[in-house]
Amino acid sequence: MSSQPPTEFDVLLSGPVFLDLIFTGLPQLPENGTEVWATGLGSSPGGIANLAVALARLQLRTTLASAFGEDMYGDFCWDTLANQEQVDLSHSRRFYGWHSPVTVSLAINRDRSMVTHGHPSPVTADELLTDPPRVRACFVHVDHESDKWVRTAKDNGALLFADVGWDPTDQWRPELIQQLEGYDVFLPNSVEAVRYTRKDDVKTAARALAEVVPTVVVTRAGGGAYAIDSATGEEADVCGINVAAMDPTGAGDVFGAGFTYGTLAGWPLVDRVRFANLCAALSVQHFGGSLSAPGWCDIAAWWRHLGRREDESLRGYDFLDDLLPTHGCATVRRASATIGLRGRP
Repeated sequence: MSSQPPTEFDVLLSGPVFLDLIFTGLPQLPENGTEVWATGLGSSPGGIANLAVALARLQLRTTLASAFGEDMYGDFCWDTLANQEQVDLSHSRRFYGWHSPVTVSLAINRDRSMVTHGHPSPVTADELLTDPPRVRACFVHVDHESDKWVRTAKDNGALLFADVGWDPTDQWRPELIQQLEGYDVFLPNSVEAVRYTRKDDVKTAARALAEVVPTVVVTRAGGGAYAIDSATGEEADVCGINVAAMDPTGAGDVFGAGFTYGTLAGWPLVDRVRFANLCAALSVQHFGGSLSAPGWCDIAAWWRHLGRREDESLRGYDFLDDLLPTHGCATVRRASATIGLRGRP
């Protein structure tokens, strides 16, 4: 028997939570001095909340360490995460006088542009996680130096998953790759992988990154993903699933949640990529990064209605037969156009 003590959670996350306002159905982006009406509007917790909700909806025990403002935006995000989505917030804190950061996402032509306002967090992740809980995995953004809590979690046996943020300086410093040493899985998108490695294509970039991180998964938006595991020699090149995309906000985070689930379950690399690919494809059919994430009912409905079709893009998904609930599963909530809607007296 293992001498390791039991874990309190499956996945530990840390990072900023935003209030996301997502406009969809835009005919075009507004030009100077003009106004454009959107046919759809959704509100949901964003930022690291995208990943937290996606993990929780796959029934992984998820805990999040983050700062929340003591404002209505903070109330909404806290209540949605803790009470609606069952994300543990015992390592998070509320702060008076610090307002919640906000992102406005404009979804158009299967892509999105964003405008964000916020201030630096009033507390560091290390201050929130002075004694991090024992977990099976951590998902970390590595745009900056790793925090102490990450090293502690690794020493306690956690797998480390990493992604990076967009580089607004457009320098894509290759030194960042060295910060990935000690991580187990890296999930950049195709632009990030190619620019950080200075390679010409996704596969060459992934192989270069796999010299530092054992498992590398490069997402290609609607084009699926390519993955390589340098420890086992496995490779997987999975094409995208053809869906009617409404809003891609948070799709990369939902992909990461699906890949984390498959990794913790011990699946072969190709099945992990396919499952993550499916989760992301289902998410873009709804607006709102976090609340677009599928639950098991959504995955089951997709497979039962579409999985038997003769479609090249659906080949290889029959492993879902052994996963899906045979009866009774909870439906998930989607983003609404407002927050703090009061009940009728």
